Amino acid sequence: MRPLSAVGTSFRALANLLLNHSLAVKLGTIADVYTCNNILNGYWKCKELRSADVLFDEMPMRDSVSWNTMIAGHINCGNLEASWDVLRCMRSCGFELDRYTFGSMLKGIAFAGMFHLGQQVHSIIIKMGYAENVYAGSALLDMYAKCEKLEDAYLSFLSISKHNTVSWNAMINGYAQAGDRETAFWLLDCMEQEGEKVDDGTYAPLLPLLDDADFCNLTSQLHGKIIKHGLELVNTMCNALITSYSKCGSLDDAKRIFDSSAGIRDLVTWNSLLAAYLLRSQEDLAFKLLIDMQEHGFEPDLYSYTSIISACFNENISNNGRSLHGLVIKRGFEQSVPISNALISMYLKSDYGSMKEALCIFESLEFKDRVSWNSILTGLSQTGSSEDAVKSFLHMRSAAMDIDHYSFSAVLRSCSDLATFQLGQQIHVLALKYGLESNEFVSSSLIFMYSKCGIIEDARRSFEEASKNSSITWNALMFGYAQHGQCNVALDLFFLMEEKKVKMDHITFVAVLTACSHIGLVEQGCKFLRCMESDYGVPPRMEHYACAVDLYGRSGRLEEAKALIEEMPFKPDTTVWKTFLGACRSCGNIELACQVAGHLLEMEPEEHCTYVLLSNMYGNLMRWDEKAKVKRLMKERGVKKVPGWSWIEVNNNVHAFIAQDHSHPSCQQIYFLLEVLLEEITRMEDADGFKSFLEQEELSYANA
Repeated sequence: MRPLSAVGTSFRALANLLLNHSLAVKLGTIADVYTCNNILNGYWKCKELRSADVLFDEMPMRDSVSWNTMIAGHINCGNLEASWDVLRCMRSCGFELDRYTFGSMLKGIAFAGMFHLGQQVHSIIIKMGYAENVYAGSALLDMYAKCEKLEDAYLSFLSISKHNTVSWNAMINGYAQAGDRETAFWLLDCMEQEGEKVDDGTYAPLLPLLDDADFCNLTSQLHGKIIKHGLELVNTMCNALITSYSKCGSLDDAKRIFDSSAGIRDLVTWNSLLAAYLLRSQEDLAFKLLIDMQEHGFEPDLYSYTSIISACFNENISNNGRSLHGLVIKRGFEQSVPISNALISMYLKSDYGSMKEALCIFESLEFKDRVSWNSILTGLSQTGSSEDAVKSFLHMRSAAMDIDHYSFSAVLRSCSDLATFQLGQQIHVLALKYGLESNEFVSSSLIFMYSKCGIIEDARRSFEEASKNSSITWNALMFGYAQHGQCNVALDLFFLMEEKKVKMDHITFVAVLTACSHIGLVEQGCKFLRCMESDYGVPPRMEHYACAVDLYGRSGRLEEAKALIEEMPFKPDTTVWKTFLGACRSCGNIELACQVAGHLLEMEPEEHCTYVLLSNMYGNLMRWDEKAKVKRLMKERGVKKVPGWSWIEVNNNVHAFIAQDHSHPSCQQIYFLLEVLLEEITRMEDADGFKSFLEQEELSYANA
């Protein structure tokens, strides 16, 4: 959003320009080409395209400046095609192209990334003898660099007879954009050795390359050079230094730069420090800064809102997120797609996981982009609304929205949850059509889907066709084999992964500990838990301890499981206690189960599973009074048992049932057929019983 002062300035500039144009017409000076060129340039600066075109067409005389002004005007307005047409007319009218013509055209070509057009202009430059001209040469190498043709850019750089600051900066920027830190800094050294003057355009591309703690000293050295050349108070330098210091982990230095820029701050400066605080998880300081910037007269923009909203998913600051949502509505940004996407993501990631609010924002958006659809699709998939996720995917396709690997990954996960094998196969075919089947996220979802549908061979086939550079696909297949009881194969995969030096993550060890648990490899599993940090650089998390508790529990070693929980470096969560409770049930240890259930009922008094499990244990031991107490406690707290569901897929439709269910549209036919089947089973059992009786009689008769 443009500030009102800027709008007012533009309006005054246009009013003055119209006045000068009228005076030129009245005094007859409009016939002077110099006067016309000045007015023409003014119209382009005010973005008055129509007025500029009309004036140019009415000019009695034109020179190279007139044509170059038209070309530059169209380029600055993003209209490369129109500028190309003007260039053709200029040549057909007998005007020679010059360095300014080439500079403007190459700028537009670089912005559009149209490399083939750039090559055509390059051939004209060579033909006309401008290859060594520093102005045309700098524009040419800048075009090649922005089109990611660095070798061509370097050749153009070498062909320039005398380099200037612009040409050096263009080369440094090209290699910096390509992420080639070593070459970019080598070019800086060469530039300094040649004694060429440096400016903010020299250092600005280099600072974003220093984005790790290892480069903290190099950032300080570059900062020293900036001070040496008197550039420390240049706004772009301050902004870049704040970002670089924060990424290097030096938040104090970033704040020091911000404090020293009091007279030259712009909105980018405020946003840079805001991003720095959020990067270092200083949410309280970020919110305070957001208030401060408004008190200093800076209105938060799209970047400010998306940055701060994206941080509001922790329970401690979830209320701030809701407040920001209200502020967004108040400021009229509710139809801003990036801000709405950030809000959707915030509500989905928050500890209370509010799908309702996320859907409300999504449905209120007049225009939805791919990120909007993918966010809601992933949210539905992760919150168990798998049928809705599949429907959203189909709506996304009907809306002619581009589908990417995130879309496929989310919908395939939903197919896994629903065990809809036919639909999963159809989406697999669609992924093949889009050429995304080898993407690691899509491949891992395909592996997961086929595993959950019981087709482990197809899961393995998807793995073999996928990229195996990261742990994502390996983890998915290990889980698949573990779920199918082929835990030795899962362990073999782990050792193969180690042999091929694939970097492991925390999920890898959840998979391998699960495999050990399922086949009773207690000592092997404990060894993995002990050495995962020292040997593999992966510190144990809560889920790894839960797996280890399950490992001990399945082997009946409850005391060791209890000791492990007590030795954990953090307070056990509900997953750990639920795993231990399940182990107590399997071993029939009601006393220990009561202690564990006490922890769970304190942490999750509304969770029905704990009550049901404890109640069933008391029932199995015929301790009816205790069972009745648990049932009474459930009733007092308003906790109801959630019934288990069964489902079947028929012609891509999922039909779900619970015990004694009468909600299905075909309920009468289902129960009628069930009765027929039960009668047939009874008849067959009776027939088998009668046949067995006859066989016994014949045997008795033979022995008599």
